[in-house]
Amino acid sequence: MIWILVDSSTVGGIERHIATLADALRRVPLSTEIVLLAAHGDNPWLQQLRAAQLPFRVLDGSVSGLLAALRHARPQLLHTHGYKANIIGRLCARRLGIPVVATYHAGERGAFPVNAYQLIDEYSSILGGRLCVSASIRDQLPYASVVTENFMVVAPAAPTQSSLPRHIGFVGRLSPEKAPDLFCELARRCAGPDVWHIWGDGPLRAELERDFSGHVHFHGLVTDLNAAWNTLGLLVMPSRAEGLPMAALESLAAGVPVIASAVGGLPSVVKDGKTGWLFPSGDLDTAQECIETWRHLPVADQARMRRTCWELVRDNFSEARQLPKILAVYSRAGLKNLTGGAVGIPYSPAA
Repeated sequence: MIWILVDSSTVGGIERHIATLADALRRVPLSTEIVLLAAHGDNPWLQQLRAAQLPFRVLDGSVSGLLAALRHARPQLLHTHGYKANIIGRLCARRLGIPVVATYHAGERGAFPVNAYQLIDEYSSILGGRLCVSASIRDQLPYASVVTENFMVVAPAAPTQSSLPRHIGFVGRLSPEKAPDLFCELARRCAGPDVWHIWGDGPLRAELERDFSGHVHFHGLVTDLNAAWNTLGLLVMPSRAEGLPMAALESLAAGVPVIASAVGGLPSVVKDGKTGWLFPSGDLDTAQECIETWRHLPVADQARMRRTCWELVRDNFSEARQLPKILAVYSRAGLKNLTGGAVGIPYSPAA
C-alpha cells in the first residue's frame, strides 16, 4: 500500500497531479490511497475522487492522528506533497520506519512564516527521497532531486478541429504568483473580437471582478475543465513564479497553444511559434505582441500548431514517460514488493 499525503482544501494543480498519479499507480498495480491531513470544509476535490473511484481518507489534522493512522495501516511508502504534508509526514514516517518520498511543486517563496516552513521542508528532505516537477525547482533545493514532470493521460488522437476559437483563457488560482491581474490588464489592453475568460478562485477574485468585469468573464472554480478546453483557442499564463502547471499540459493536450511568462518549467513546454509563445515575466508589451501574432495565424498554421501541442504532451508528459522515474525513486527510498525485494516492476501502461 502506498499513501499519498497532502493538506488540501480545494482543487488545483497539485490535486490534479495526485489524482493522476494515484490512478496510474493502481494500474501498475500498486495499491494506493490518498490521505488528506485535515478536513477543510466543503472540498470539491473529494467529489472528483469519489467519481474516479480513487480511495481516500481524511485525518483530524493532528500529528498524533497521522502517527496513529500510519501505525495502524503500515503503508509500504508515504509520498507527500506540499510543505506541511512534507514536514509532518516525513517526521512521522521516519519515526515508524516507513520509507518516505516528497514531491516539490512550487517555484515561489511565500511570505513569513511560510518561507520559514519551506526552508525547514527543503533541508529536512534529506530524510527521504525527493522529486520535483521542474528543473528550476530542482536547482533551488539543497539536495539532489529527480525531475519528474507533471503528466496526464493523453487522448489517442490529435484534435480534429483545425481553427482555434477566438476565446482566450486563464486557468488557475487567483493569487499574486499566478498573476491573474496581468491577464486582466492584457484583456483591457487587447480590445478586439476575442472573448476573455477566467476559471479559478482565490484571494484576488473580488478585486479583479470589481475592476475588470467589463473585459473578462469570471467562471469561478470549475472542477471539470473538459468543456472549457473545447471552447478555448489560447491559454495565457502570465505567472510570476511556477513549477510545471498542470493547466499548461491540459491545454496543450487539448490542442490549445499557450502564451506564458518564461518562468519555472513553462519554457520546457511552450516553444515559440510551435506550441505557443514566451515573454519575459511582467512584460505586457511583449505579451500583447504574442497575442497579436496568435490573432493573425493562418488557419493552416493553427491546425499545425494544434497537432504540435498534442504531440509534445504525448511524447514527453504522458504516464508512460514519467511514471517509471517515480517508481525508480520509490525503489531507492526503500519500497519493497511482497517478496521482500526492491520494486522492479517492468512498467507498461494498462488500457
